[in-house]
Amino acid sequence: MTPIQPLVIGTRGSDLALWQARFIADVLLREHEQPVEIKIIKTAGDKIQHLSFDKMEGKGFFTKEIEDALLAREVDLAVHSLKDLMTTQPEGLKLGAVGYRADRRELLLVRPDAFTGEGVLPIKADATIGTSSARRKCQIAHFLPTARITDLRGNVPTRINKLREGEYDAILIARAGVQRLELDLSDLRAIALDPEQFLPAPAQGILGIQIREDDPRVETVVSRLGSVELMAIATVERGLLQRFGLGCSLPLGVYSKQDGSDIRLVAVLGIQENERWTGLRRADVSGPIGEPNKIIDQAFAQLQD
Repeated sequence: MTPIQPLVIGTRGSDLALWQARFIADVLLREHEQPVEIKIIKTAGDKIQHLSFDKMEGKGFFTKEIEDALLAREVDLAVHSLKDLMTTQPEGLKLGAVGYRADRRELLLVRPDAFTGEGVLPIKADATIGTSSARRKCQIAHFLPTARITDLRGNVPTRINKLREGEYDAILIARAGVQRLELDLSDLRAIALDPEQFLPAPAQGILGIQIREDDPRVETVVSRLGSVELMAIATVERGLLQRFGLGCSLPLGVYSKQDGSDIRLVAVLGIQENERWTGLRRADVSGPIGEPNKIIDQAFAQLQD
């Protein structure tokens, strides 16, 4: 019998990215008897640590170099946090599957001496909060306008250690990463925020598997990993982001859920004047799951008002 040729997964080298790549590798081997190798690729987002995301030029900070390796046939597929993947694929690439969603909620981590237990963000009014996300910054400014928002970079464990070391009173991160890495947070107060109040990023918590358009062998294998329901959710959430023509630097939070044959989409867009957050626009729409563009158009229109 001819041995099955291993597939090569391209991934970043962070703890979370490697967890995601190894998870998909394990699924492919265990459920589909497909051997896999993993290749670590360093991206611009890994190399540039002194700037917040909204100050970095270009798009695809955590994906471009991996996409280049895919196109050069140095790797066969790439596993991404779908929220990091641009809504428009480079020519020659496509999404082979989306699935395996972890908890989509935002996680507020607080040093015990800064915790108050009251409000959407239950921390002291003059707290220093760490995040480099424009989406998070505009919502923090809305719920706690007296807080001091300071940029925070690094992988998930690094960000948490900076909180422990006292650089911040609190930080905001995606709960999915903490959940997947099974991190010990017993010395901190950890609050999973209501996703309809403090909205996550489009497609937060979902894994996206990127492949070449002209590779039927890989597509046949990867297509078995997808979720039809999550593809519908991701199409609506990422489709709204795409309507604005910007990437993860856009201050857009999105939450959606399927209700029978309909999808309800809630979104907020941060408004900024002279580098100061002045408010949030909110959209709340529902529509048939088979008509994602109709839902997107309605939400986009509400966010323009």
